[in-house]
Parts: sequence; C-alpha cells; structure tokens
Amino acid sequence: MDKLSYLNGANAEYIESLYQSYQQDPSSVEFGWQKFFEGFDFGRGSEAPAVTAETPEQFLKEVNVLNLIDGYRSRGHLFTHTNPVRERRKHLPTLDLANFGLSDADLETVFNSGVEIGIGAAKLKDIVAFLKQTYAGSIGAEFKFLRTPEVLNWIQQKMESARNTPNFSIDEKKRILRKLNEAVSFENFLGTKFLGQKRFSLEGAEALIPALDSVIEKGAELGIEEFVIGMAHRGRLNVLANIMQKTYKDIFAEFEGKSYSPDTPYGGDVKYHLGYSTDIATVSGKSVHLSLCPNPSHLETVDGVVEGMSRSKIDFKYGGDNSRLAPILIHGDASVAGQGIVYEVIQMAGLEGYKTGGTIHLVINNQIGFTTNYKDARTSTYCTDIAKVTLSPVFHVNGDDPEALVYAINLAMEYRQKYKNDVFIDILCYRRFGHNESDEPKFTQPLLYKTIEKHPNPREIYIDQLTKEGKLEAGLAKEMEKDFRGILQERLNEAKEYVASNSEVKFGGAWADLRMATPKDFEASPVTAVKKSTLLEIGKRITTLPSNKKFFKKIEKLFAERTKMVNETLVFDWAMGEQLAYGTLLSEGKRVRLSGQDVERGTFSHRHAVLTLEDSEEEYVPLANISDQQASFDIYNSHLSEYGVLGFEYGYAMANPNALTIWEAQFGDFFNGAQIVVDQYIASAETKWQRENGLVMLLPHGYEGQGPEHSSARIERFMELCADYNMQVTNCTTPANFFHVLRRQFKRDFRKPLVVFTPKSLLRHPACVSKLEEFTEGGFKEVIDDANAKVADVTRIVFCSGKIYYELLEKQQADKINHVALVRVEQLYPTPVDQMEAIQKKYKNAKEIFWVQEEPENMGAWPYLFRKLYKTGLKGIDVISRRESSSTATGFAKQHANQQAYILAKALELPIKQEEVKEATKRASKKMAEAD
Repeated sequence: MDKLSYLNGANAEYIESLYQSYQQDPSSVEFGWQKFFEGFDFGRGSEAPAVTAETPEQFLKEVNVLNLIDGYRSRGHLFTHTNPVRERRKHLPTLDLANFGLSDADLETVFNSGVEIGIGAAKLKDIVAFLKQTYAGSIGAEFKFLRTPEVLNWIQQKMESARNTPNFSIDEKKRILRKLNEAVSFENFLGTKFLGQKRFSLEGAEALIPALDSVIEKGAELGIEEFVIGMAHRGRLNVLANIMQKTYKDIFAEFEGKSYSPDTPYGGDVKYHLGYSTDIATVSGKSVHLSLCPNPSHLETVDGVVEGMSRSKIDFKYGGDNSRLAPILIHGDASVAGQGIVYEVIQMAGLEGYKTGGTIHLVINNQIGFTTNYKDARTSTYCTDIAKVTLSPVFHVNGDDPEALVYAINLAMEYRQKYKNDVFIDILCYRRFGHNESDEPKFTQPLLYKTIEKHPNPREIYIDQLTKEGKLEAGLAKEMEKDFRGILQERLNEAKEYVASNSEVKFGGAWADLRMATPKDFEASPVTAVKKSTLLEIGKRITTLPSNKKFFKKIEKLFAERTKMVNETLVFDWAMGEQLAYGTLLSEGKRVRLSGQDVERGTFSHRHAVLTLEDSEEEYVPLANISDQQASFDIYNSHLSEYGVLGFEYGYAMANPNALTIWEAQFGDFFNGAQIVVDQYIASAETKWQRENGLVMLLPHGYEGQGPEHSSARIERFMELCADYNMQVTNCTTPANFFHVLRRQFKRDFRKPLVVFTPKSLLRHPACVSKLEEFTEGGFKEVIDDANAKVADVTRIVFCSGKIYYELLEKQQADKINHVALVRVEQLYPTPVDQMEAIQKKYKNAKEIFWVQEEPENMGAWPYLFRKLYKTGLKGIDVISRRESSSTATGFAKQHANQQAYILAKALELPIKQEEVKEATKRASKKMAEAD
C-alpha cells in the first residue's frame, strides 16, 4: 500500500484498514473499494485530474461513483418506470447522489469510473444518464443475487452494451404493431359480439402476444424446435388465436355453442381451458411445433404437467437435447406468489430426474387477484421473488412498452439457451375489467379502475410512439385494424353456419397408433405372460451382482435370496414380481420411468433398484444392465413433493404413451397432497379434453396398526371418481397379478391411468408369493376364486380385496372353516360385475354374500360397490368392516387389534378369542413404533 503515500495520514490509515479487510474477505468492503483494490488505476491515462496530496477528495469520489454504479445494478429495479397505472411504492435509501457521497456540484466532473460501464472516462451526469436508461427505465433487472461471476457478467454486459434499450428495425416494429393490433382487436371484437360471455380478457396485457411471437422467432434462431406452453384462463383465447393459430372460426363457434354435438360421449370443457397443438413457420422459414397444455381453473396446476411433457419430449423426441425444446409458463401475479405448487415445480429445475434445460416464466401482473389487492396477496416485494430460490434472473417490464417486453424476452431466450436455467419476466400491466367481463371491479378498487377507464390501450400508446418517431405511415394503423376486423367478421359469419358432428377422436404424433377405449375392451384382460426361458434369463441378469464391485453385506444377502428364487425355488416375492415386470418390458423395448419419494430403495426397503457401493458413492442399477438392446430404465428419488411430482409424471405420460411412467407415494395417503392432479387431470382429462394417459400410481395401503396417516390410501376417493371407464383401480394380492397388471398397460392399443394399491406387510409375507407358471401363463386376473373351497359346502361368499384376504385365509385354515369361500376382487374398477355374478351362481348353496374390508364402512371400496351392485344379481350383498368413522384408522394398538379381530370373526362366523387379540395387539404396537 506504499502507493497511497500521497494521501494524508488519516486517509492513508483508513484505506490501509479497508485494504486489510479486503485481503481477508473482498465482499466485506463496498463495491467501489473492491474495484479499487483490484488494481483500478485512478486518474491515469484519462481526462480525469491526477490524484495528488492536495486532491484526496477526488480519489474518494471515484470510489463513490463506483458505488453509485453498483447501486443502480443492484437496486435500480426498485426505481423503474414499470407500472403503467399506479405510482410505484417508495423504497429507501434512494439512488440520489447524496446517498453516495456525491452532489449536483459533481455532475460536470469527469470520472474515470465510467470505464466500469464501458463508456470510458465521463462526466457524472453522463454516467447517471447511462445508469437511469439501463436500469431505471421500462425494464428493471434483478440479477445481482446470482452467484456465478460468468453469468453475472454476461447479463450485465448484454444490458449495458445496449443500455437495455431496444433498437428494432422498421420491419420488426411493424410486426410488433401487427401482433399488438391482433391482440387488441380480437378482444374488442369478442367484447362487442359476445357481450356478457366470459372470456377472461387479456385487455391491459395485450403486449404478451408480440412477446410470445418474438420469443418463438428468437428461439427458432437459437435452435428451438418446439415450445410447450402452460397458462391459466386469463388471455388464453387470445393466445390460442394469435399465437397457436387456432382458427377464429372455431373459437367463435365455441362462443355460439356450435361446437357441441348431442351425440358426443364426452363432457367437454369451457373454451378458455382447452389445449391445442400446431406447427408454425417463422419469418426465417423454420418450422416450430407449439403445444398449449389444457388447464383447469386451478391456476398453477398445469406447471408440473408442462415440465413433465417437456422432459418426456426431450427424452424421446430430441434424444435428451434440451436445447431443442423450451417450456414456457405464463403465471398470474397472485398465483405465482400464492400457490405452493409453483415452489414445488421450481425446485425441480436443477434436479437430474426433472430438469428441462430452463423454463421461461412470464407473469401477467395485473396487480390484483380477483378482488384482492397485491399488498394483501404477498409479503414479498415482488410476486416473482420465488425466482431467487433457483437463482433465476428477473426482468420487470412495463406492459405498456411492447418493444421493451420483446427486447426482454429475447434476452431471456438467449440466457436460457446459454445457461439452461429458468428466467422470469414480470409484465407490469392491468386488468381492464373485473375477474371476468361481468364482474364489477369498482366494488373493491374504485380509484384504480377510475385510472384504468381513462388509460389508453397498449396499441394506442405504441401507435403514438411510432408516429412521434416518424416510423409509421399515415393511416397504416387504422388500415391494419379495419382489415383485421373484416377477417374476424368473415370468420364469425362462417361460425354461425357451422354444424358440429360427433367425429371419431383420432390421435396424432406419438399417439398415432392408439385409439379411444370402448366398454368391450374391459370384459377380459389380454395375455401378458412371458416365455419361461426369457423370464428366467432376465431374472438372472437382474439378480446377479458384478463381482468386481463391493456391496453392503445385507445387499449381497438379499440378492443371493433373489438369485435362489430364479435358480432354485422358482417362487417369487412381491419385489421380484415387480422387477420382472420392468425387466421384461425393458427387454421388449419399452422405456420404464419410476419416480417418487425414496423409490430407489423403496419406502419399506423392498425394491433396492439402485445399489450404492460400500466404499464409494458409485451406484449400480441391475435393471439398467440387462442387455445392450434394452430400453432405458429411469428411476429417481423425487424431492419431498406430491402435487408437483405427480403433475410432472402425468405430463410425462401424456406426451409419450410408449413408456411405462410410474409415480409411487411414500405412503398411500400422501397422494392427497396431489388431489388436484387426480381430480382435474387423471380422473377427468379424457371426458373434458379427449386426452388419454397411461400413468401408473402405486399407493401403499393396508391396516397394520400404524395409525390414521399410514393405513389408508383412501380407496374411496378414487372409487367416487370412477365412471365412463376413465381409469383402472386395482388392489392386487399376488406378485404375479401385479406383474401382469403392469404389463397390461402396453398390451392394449389404448391407455388408461392405473391406480394400484400396493402392500406393506405383504412385501415379506410368506404366503404372498407366486410360482413361475403364474408369470408364464395367462394374464391379469380381475377376480381370483377360492381354490380350496368345495362348491357344495359353501353357504357364505366373502368378497374381499388386498391384505385382508391373507388374514382371512390364515384364520380360515387355522379354524378349518369350510363353508366360507374367500373370493378376491383384484380390480375394483372397472368393476368385474359379470365375473362376480358368475361366482355367485357357482356357489349355489350360498345364502349370504358379504363384502369384507379393513376400512371403515364409509370408506374403502364399499360405498361405490354398494351403489354399483344393488342393481345387479348381487343386490343382497352386505358389508363387514370397521364402523363408519371420520378418521381412517385408530391410533391405539389395542383398539386396532380388537377391530381387526371383529372383522375376521364376523366374516368367518367365529367367536372372538381374547388371546388372539392380545397377540394382535403386540404386533400392532410394534408397527406403531415403526411408523414415521
């Protein structure tokens, strides 16, 4: 620090202390001092006066100017002109010169600090003007929280080299105006022709349309071949018409009610929830595929679905190259800040099993949620503050400045392609009407809506701007509007003549070889057996550990037991049945993807599909090492999310029906954190949108005394959603039947969601095994009759499902009960009524028929079955179960044991033995201790 000798003693001592702090931790001193200590050569080789002993103040002010520059870069976004209809909130300290040790008297002074922003030595007034233009105009940039210097510098250089100011050609400006005209005129046309009908107008945010148009063009230039888009209902019709190129005629026909045919078997959905896909040609002649995912009113539910669709297409269509497809999510300000699903999905961005190479997030920031003011809708400064979780840059843009928005989204596209990370664009705009067109917003925001009433639309503002710039020929804007309205009127006239027909649903793309299912398809399951030699060979491959790798001793023992199943006993447990299903499908060229919490090992330590070596972090996956010709086996432990991950896996299966896509819950009841996905997509997508899906859900279920939260997977929730053959619900009792039901997903030329209630204690139950021939013959059995019952002796038929069967069987055999036939209903829906009636007819001497279940009477399959069966030959069926309850199960081991003993005794017409209850209580107490 000898070079500071020109300063007086006090200053030199102060700077010396700063230097020592800098040496220990550069971030401990202000930005200006950081730059100085990095070797900045103040006052040399420039117009700035040299620093001498008489002028130490100039040196200190250079540091202050550097701090001013850093202040604009870090906090300029707080002082931008980005709100078109409101005064911005005040933030302190401001960026006034006084807050940086400067004053107006310094404005004419030349500072070498201008080098930092690329303009060389410059007067302070020019430095300030540069900073205001770049960081406090129509675009506010939040990026200084990023932790990678290269990324920080890239964004900084991009913005400062252009001063965050668009410089579009005349043709580019005309294209922006044309798309803005389409957006504004379309909304105006709908508002006048379909007065009072809900459309969830884009008015106030019409600049979204030229922005989307531009990002597609920019993306195509940078190698993007496909965009997958998700959005809620606000502005959806405008996007469908002016971006997705859905015909105006079709949209108008929906408004006219002409799209409905009384012969259609589908329920349909409102027009502003519908999806669409298309191929468009860019200006440069490139072809880009666009998919807009259907979305219910649950605003952000689509987020996970879009990410899953995107990942699926990246995996299958683009060979894992995520630079060729980009997801776009369009949020609302209230929902992006308030909906927890956004956080769940954003946390996937960098996870190996879920990343898509970066998502472009656009927020239509109306500054209001239905009637709720933005100040009541969040604690954070911005609705986009969640972006900081994944270190994603945010650009806040004035929605009345379409050029700024187009510039920002193009920059975002470049960033995404270069760094494969999420990026957010917060479009500050407004909602011209209420939540919908018939809603009165002045009830709750009277002052705001007085301002909005007088506020010109973005097209008018842009026309005025272009006119002042001399870039717009006289009358061109009016001619554009007139011509476009003429086109809209022609399409409306055509729509009025449109007659809907009940045409057969035909799939395209990856779904081209598939069809919609019919009731006849569910009368019997197809053959799903595998040749003995093939099964055993695959079994050997997935149970043989490489000799050159050292595994944990318990793993070696487990795999030795599995090898014995293949080579000696030819009897397989649940885990082997499952893995043989995957192995055979992989060998047939079908990709398998399994994700969920702890799925690699399995919640109950039964699967062990991914093995970690004892002395390293290296992993070995037996199912990925069957042969060189096999399909890919992908298994991922998810983060602790149900809603986001289930939506993701649904989207993955939605984009490609040629992979077995599975989501497993840690415990079955945890799926209720994702109930919205089940209700709005899995159960109803086919009826609403004619979209099939082959997703498999594995939900551990069974009453073993583990309390209310670890017993029931809420069978009743799924059963009440069953109708129109919309999904399959099973509760298998054998490894072989589980094997067949998984394989069945690919042995039919249609797809349906499959819900499997999987076992816990049965995973190691000695009776829950299957012989080799059960895998090599036949297929899935919807109903399994009692193989031990003598027809003439049976006076009571007990239908049951799942784990309770083994307890009934054990008790039946122990007490030598011959008059009760135990019949397993393996498929709860579509309910095999014909097969159940055939069982009833077989046992001609049976006077009683019961449904026996572990669940309370108001839960489980019974409520559905009672409603379903009372109109059939089984109408006399009654139930044996726990009594109705508001909670799924008791938390007391003794009460659980008593209830279970009651069910068994009543089903088999036996007295309850207290010693058996005590023994059951001990078992239940042990299970309780193991829970959680």
